[in-house]
Amino acid sequence: MKAVLLDWDTMGPGLDISKLQALLAELEVFRNTENDDVAARIGDAAIVIGNKIRLTRSVFEACPDIRFVGLLATGTDNVDLAAARDHGVAVANIRAYCTQSVVEHVFGCLLNLAHNLGNYSADVRNGAWQTARNFCLITHPITELSSMTLGIVGFGALGQGVARVAETFNMDVLVAARPGSDTVPEDRVSMSQLLERCDAISLHCPLTDATRGLFGAAEFRAMKKSAFLINTARGGLVDSQALTDALRDGEIAAAAIDVLPEEPPVDGDQLLDYAGNNLIVTPHIAWGTLQARQNAIDELTANIAEFLEGKERNRVV
Repeated sequence: MKAVLLDWDTMGPGLDISKLQALLAELEVFRNTENDDVAARIGDAAIVIGNKIRLTRSVFEACPDIRFVGLLATGTDNVDLAAARDHGVAVANIRAYCTQSVVEHVFGCLLNLAHNLGNYSADVRNGAWQTARNFCLITHPITELSSMTLGIVGFGALGQGVARVAETFNMDVLVAARPGSDTVPEDRVSMSQLLERCDAISLHCPLTDATRGLFGAAEFRAMKKSAFLINTARGGLVDSQALTDALRDGEIAAAAIDVLPEEPPVDGDQLLDYAGNNLIVTPHIAWGTLQARQNAIDELTANIAEFLEGKERNRVV
């Protein structure tokens, strides 16, 4: 069965795809594919594999031989699922493959912000410690995680993983009700309560109509001025200009952002132009340990194997 992998370079180096190649003898691998070339490269392939490639209705119309789309990610916002369903195409994503990687990234950022590591490192580079009168510098706030309440928006595998580690730091954990829902379960809090009560908020929800622009100017004004925001989910959850303003004006204390609305940000982003020392921006790497990326390949291979046997695994369509 003919198959194409359209954006292999997005997975990074060091991965073993021998099992995938053994499963799909007619697999053609492309390092990258521009959106305008997607349909031509798929051609008469029955299996399409991609990470961030956009699969639109026009692609499905132009490529009637597609039978299965295997995503190398959990998010599905780059695929027109309704069009896939209309054309009888099965779609499967991968799940829980990068939980450890993302959780470690979240707490790396949280500890960095709480202990002001970036600012202290900059002080040393600028000679402040070398000219100090005392043995140490206590010139930036340092906060123990055990004194903080962590809010989590999105409580799937990633959100639950963050909650488990937070509890080992003796943090209080609050989980927001599902965005867009009219009800608040007993074990959740409303978004307004989350904003008001939390010292740090970590985002782990998908990008949907209900979550797009979830954090804007009003939400930042409602947060504690000492609070942190961490976003390793989707850039579209946060209004970049509103966050820039909130950081500059002291509406919140700091943020760590691993995702932006457009990636790569070839046209720039307000957060990239922000010069303050209370922002960490990383290039969508929270998921990217070698182990997590290999997990992704293995999960994809398992999804395809089940499809070829007429079974369903991690199906979204």
